[in-house]
Amino acid sequence: MLQTSQRPSWMGILAKAPLSLLEDRIRPLEPFPAYDFLRPPEIGLAMVRGRTGGTGSVFNLGEITLTRCVVQMQSQPPLQGFGFVKGRSHRHAELAAVCDALLQHPDWCETIQTQVIEPLKAAALQDHDTQQRHTAATQVNFFTLARGES
Repeated sequence: MLQTSQRPSWMGILAKAPLSLLEDRIRPLEPFPAYDFLRPPEIGLAMVRGRTGGTGSVFNLGEITLTRCVVQMQSQPPLQGFGFVKGRSHRHAELAAVCDALLQHPDWCETIQTQVIEPLKAAALQDHDTQQRHTAATQVNFFTLARGES
């Protein structure tokens, strides 16, 4: 069973994954154990904070749309799953919450980890690498010529 210290990592992967890829990874694993909504998917706002120069003082950058959902598995013990995703996708928040709950379930955690989390993480790393290569290809190196004046 996964440690709860890994929970922020898997919740981040689920939240940032494209919905279509998440659905493709989850579809073959259905049907899931029954669950109830403790908080059905709902849309709200969250404040995004930044730091001056990346490391300086904190300031409020603005608000983003956020969708959240909380489910409770009908299992013993009842497990709660949370889903918070950027944007307005009720389905994405629900699937993230279901996966979060299943990752806490001893019978499901390994399956969800190997069939959903690891492929989503690999896809995110590949997308990041591709983005880095595209960015590096457009990098401009500036140099300064020394003037002959003393």
